[in-house]
Amino acid sequence: MAESFRTDFRRFFLRGLAAVLPTLLTLAIIIYVVTFLDRNLATHITEGVRQLVEVVWFRGGGAPNWVADPKKWNSYFGWVGFVLALVGIYIFGRFVASFLGRSVWRMIEKAFFRLPVVKQIYPYVKQVTDFLLSERKMQFSRVVAVEYPRKGVWSVGLVTGPGMRTLATALQDELLTVFVPSSPTPVTGYVITVRREEVIDLPLSIDDAIRMVVSGGVIMPPSQLLSEAEVSSARQGRHLPAARKEMVT
Repeated sequence: MAESFRTDFRRFFLRGLAAVLPTLLTLAIIIYVVTFLDRNLATHITEGVRQLVEVVWFRGGGAPNWVADPKKWNSYFGWVGFVLALVGIYIFGRFVASFLGRSVWRMIEKAFFRLPVVKQIYPYVKQVTDFLLSERKMQFSRVVAVEYPRKGVWSVGLVTGPGMRTLATALQDELLTVFVPSSPTPVTGYVITVRREEVIDLPLSIDDAIRMVVSGGVIMPPSQLLSEAEVSSARQGRHLPAARKEMVT
């Protein structure tokens, strides 16, 4: 009885944790970002505004208590720093999007890539933030399986378009350009060009493929899961039924 309770508790606890954890982690990340902005930007901006008001508006001294006392100022105008921080980030984004801003920021990033310690961290952080926040997303048409990096090893790939004209003309064949994402960061990977007949179209959405890559193959689309009987048959060298083969591939 005790063993049955422990088994049930473990199973349903893990199921409940799997259901609630994504929501909790999402909220935790949002709270962390807001807290980070408030602690590292908004607080200092609020204090700067308070001192500016005290100096400019009350040059002769005798500023009222709600201005001279930082605690009272924060209680009334603590939100000012956060709003100005958001506005400042927006303005900086507009600047970086301009021709001059892109050039300046590119020079700054090159300096980051040469700094000791920073160059070991910054590129990887940038990959993650670019993947999550970039408005320029790669356009994928469909999901395919391709033999890469060698024959007999199949990788999940995302078709980005046809192959290069020079290659297609030289080979006299229809080619596809395929992006093979790496795990667990699908923003990185390899771009390969293969013959059309050398790829297998997979009945997966782009999101399904990305989830599978990020999870290292742990999160498999339901339509691609094999039953225990089919796994056992495969281990014994027996072929899957033809209908099942088509669904799997």
